[in-house]
Amino acid sequence: MSKAVVFFAEGTEECEALLVVDLLRRAKVEVTVASASGSLTVTGSHKVTITADALAEDIDYAGVDLVVLPGGIPGTPNLAASPAVTGAVQAMAAAGKKVAAICAAPSILASLGLLEGRKATAHAAFQDQLAGAEVLDQEVVVDGNITTSYGLGGAIPFGLELVRQLAGPDEAARIQKAIAYKHSLLYKSHR
Repeated sequence: MSKAVVFFAEGTEECEALLVVDLLRRAKVEVTVASASGSLTVTGSHKVTITADALAEDIDYAGVDLVVLPGGIPGTPNLAASPAVTGAVQAMAAAGKKVAAICAAPSILASLGLLEGRKATAHAAFQDQLAGAEVLDQEVVVDGNITTSYGLGGAIPFGLELVRQLAGPDEAARIQKAIAYKHSLLYKSHR
């Protein structure tokens, strides 16, 4: 069974995080919601409070296949300020494992030097912060082991793309049909 960690900090965009958790769990991916706030109780950008499964600093990332950075303000800067989060992201990327970010969060990947020479996207207000990347105005961009999306409007296709990567195209198609999402999910990988 594949394993994923979805980070959640104070001010995270709840829908971007929880939609990904939901879709991955429907695909039988073992998902850990990891708090980057030092407490298991975390409040998102729209005052929705969740209880995380673990603290980001307590997770053993050795068996994890994917880490996900949702956006939101001040969630994105709060994730960027967490050494547990940035350390896990850097280690995962260095090991060739999957790293995904949506909305403002791809700016974290850029600040860590992970988008250098890659294709990526982010929320329009953060695309200028993707230093080193070729910025594409697309819902979802896959470049090797890095997947980015432009925001909440792209959260369903972003989550389904992560399902495809971890559980296969048939499972992604099954879930897409089950949730009655009718848009095409043909994303071209760029590496």
